[in-house]
Amino acid sequence: MGESGKGVLAMIAACVIWGLSPLYYKLLADVPPLEVLSHRTLWSLAFFGLVLLVRRRLGEVFVLLRRARGLALVTLAAVMISANWFFYIWAIQIGRTVEASLGYYMFPLVAVMLGVVAFAERLSRWRKLAVAMAALAVVLLSWGLGAAPWISLILAGTFGLYGLLKKQSGAGPVVSVSAEVLVLAPLAVVWLWGVHAAGWTGMAGREGEGAVFLRDAAGSLLLVFSGPMTAGPLILFSYASRRITMATLGLVQYLNPTLQFLCAVVIFGEPFTGWHGLAFALIWAALAIYSADAFRQEKAARRAKTRESASFTNVM
Repeated sequence: MGESGKGVLAMIAACVIWGLSPLYYKLLADVPPLEVLSHRTLWSLAFFGLVLLVRRRLGEVFVLLRRARGLALVTLAAVMISANWFFYIWAIQIGRTVEASLGYYMFPLVAVMLGVVAFAERLSRWRKLAVAMAALAVVLLSWGLGAAPWISLILAGTFGLYGLLKKQSGAGPVVSVSAEVLVLAPLAVVWLWGVHAAGWTGMAGREGEGAVFLRDAAGSLLLVFSGPMTAGPLILFSYASRRITMATLGLVQYLNPTLQFLCAVVIFGEPFTGWHGLAFALIWAALAIYSADAFRQEKAARRAKTRESASFTNVM
């Protein structure tokens, strides 16, 4: 199998893990989300630290954090990804996985808009149409349900801003995420101290719950597993991104929210109204238009590069 084929398989594996993660977080439905988030942060730090230590790249994390700009970007990115993780965990625990999946469907289109705002990127007419269709989907869903899909908007927005910050940092994904969880680690330690020593329960507010770690064997193992479950897909994603085109990467990535959606409707039995159906249909159509345009632009860029290379060879 060629490198491109290996990249596609790695990307599929990453998206399957991400897409089926609602099943994992549903098993932790009785653990307050801030406790889950704190464990996810600390066990991710342990796993990433081990990976970087084996690869002799641990020093890159501290090099990144020593620079004032690097520390600022890492801190802001850490805030965005922790907010994203928290609301994702919370959405699954309270039975709003459909909204969570919609947020990750919306993310590419939100990223396009952030590119226009932050980098003055120009949109083709097809991408403008895709963004307009996504906006219409949100408006119709808000109208039909009587409330905006806040969870979807928060997940798409925080992940979009996270991607924007990562683009400016220039660090590799494993190194940058390691730095982010390192920045978040003190907060996670403080919260877990409060949970175990002072009986904090977080926004769940359910007395007698929390402090699962070391009290319940199955729950403890599940919390420890949050480290490799966070790190594993990211490493696979990093492997895939170096071997396949961005258009292919983006297209395969839609497997993630699709599996989340199927978990929500088929396994969890969450309500899926006609308004949801209309909104999802518009989002899927918008993503199809966006993906087709991305493939077209990438193909045109490859042709232009080939012509440029041929012209250079002829001149030589």
